[in-house]
Amino acid sequence: MPTIGWGSRPRAAAFTGFLALLLAGCTDEKIVFREPFNPPPDEGSGLLGYFTTSDKQTTCGNCHVSHQTDWAVTAHADAYAGLTNSGHAQDFCFGCHTVNQLGNPLTEASGWSVVEDTAYHDVQCESCHGPGAEHVENPDGAPKPLASIVVSLDATNGCAECHNGAHHPFVEEWTQSAHATPNSHVLERDPAEAADCTPCHTAQGALAAWGVNTEYLEKGDALPDQEGITCSVCHDPHGAAGTEGQLRYAVDVPSIEQNLCAKCHQRRSQPEIESGSTRGPHSPEAPLLFGEIVGWVPPGFNPGANEVLSTHGTTANPRVCATCHVVNYEVTDTADLFQVQVVGHRFEAIPCVDANGAPLPADSPCDATTPLTQRDFTNGCTTSGCHGSAEAARSAYTTAKTRIQTLIDETNARLAQVPDTEFTDTTRFTVAEGVQFNVELAELPGSPIHNPFLIEQLLLASQAALDSAYNLTGPGVVDMKRIEEYRRLRVDGKGR
Repeated sequence: MPTIGWGSRPRAAAFTGFLALLLAGCTDEKIVFREPFNPPPDEGSGLLGYFTTSDKQTTCGNCHVSHQTDWAVTAHADAYAGLTNSGHAQDFCFGCHTVNQLGNPLTEASGWSVVEDTAYHDVQCESCHGPGAEHVENPDGAPKPLASIVVSLDATNGCAECHNGAHHPFVEEWTQSAHATPNSHVLERDPAEAADCTPCHTAQGALAAWGVNTEYLEKGDALPDQEGITCSVCHDPHGAAGTEGQLRYAVDVPSIEQNLCAKCHQRRSQPEIESGSTRGPHSPEAPLLFGEIVGWVPPGFNPGANEVLSTHGTTANPRVCATCHVVNYEVTDTADLFQVQVVGHRFEAIPCVDANGAPLPADSPCDATTPLTQRDFTNGCTTSGCHGSAEAARSAYTTAKTRIQTLIDETNARLAQVPDTEFTDTTRFTVAEGVQFNVELAELPGSPIHNPFLIEQLLLASQAALDSAYNLTGPGVVDMKRIEEYRRLRVDGKGR
């Protein structure tokens, strides 16, 4: 970026020379003109920083009033004092607590890294958006300094330059999560066909679906280039939502409409009875957890509230999904006596852990066959107050899984006795197809934990519906070969 010639004339002349430009530029109805701007302490970078440090008034906030108001109550606005008052401040820490080259397109030492001026205290607008000098000098002509929503371990821009490392490894953990990469089958689809998928599978799609109109560098990217569910999807960089961690929606509300996780994890919890093709459940976790109607409802199925309301989805568990899936704790490496911070951004419940209790990396063996003794039932299960001990939580998990699997096997044995035509008739939605949907719902990894009571009642009612519709006399013999045959009918596209 070219050097702004601030040092070639007195400061008063700079005020007069640019005041007219500011008055002309700050005319958009979304911004309000307040005062002129100061020459940047680091002239070469064009990073302006605070207009007045004493009241934390950013230069950008002189015009962008609403963003200034929102930002002022975030932790970013108190980053410098938070560090210096901690008693643990070291020289290398200030890079993530001041305005400099981190978090924005600048790659050379800038801002605080060049001039340790109070104007660069805290994580301000330019920390993410980059230098604002050219924009305020020529608001209508210069390119807008836009922030990026890209996140990666080797990023030279965006959240990852600070929100990573042993201190708080958010990005490191996030890269190991399913949120980090859009599903390839979504990116490869025709954009029109993918329109129903992008609101939950890409950052651009989610932000648009949630009505976020803020400009950012990647906003116009075509479908194949869109990002996964990055930090800026769940967290509002400008703040003001009134939630912990600047989340766009709360996590402590058991509501499909208001819970952050439920914004996406509530798709196809019921079968598409009127559709030309039958698809299984997609992401029904929130309705299941909150005790809402899920699956195919068998005739006469009307369980009482006590039979479908899982403790995990009630006021007894205030943070609902986040209690198990976003767990923050510290462990000590016994060999090196080094403290490891876990921030829950792998979003795994009961993760496989090493001997110290730290979650294993994503490429480590950890699947359904991993012994439960190698999974963490302490953090989340017991610290939330839901279970008295890790052993009690592990026992409840084992009991629920075993009971549900027994019911799945019994229901599959009944389905194996149903004629194939009940799965291939495209003119109607059959009882067998409804029960099959319920079995697939029960087979999802988290279902027996999200709501074992509802799943149990649903499968029992499904068995009764099969017996009645097809004159079955019992579960029959569990013939896995026959079961696989009727499953293949759907996989091969022969069914509805």
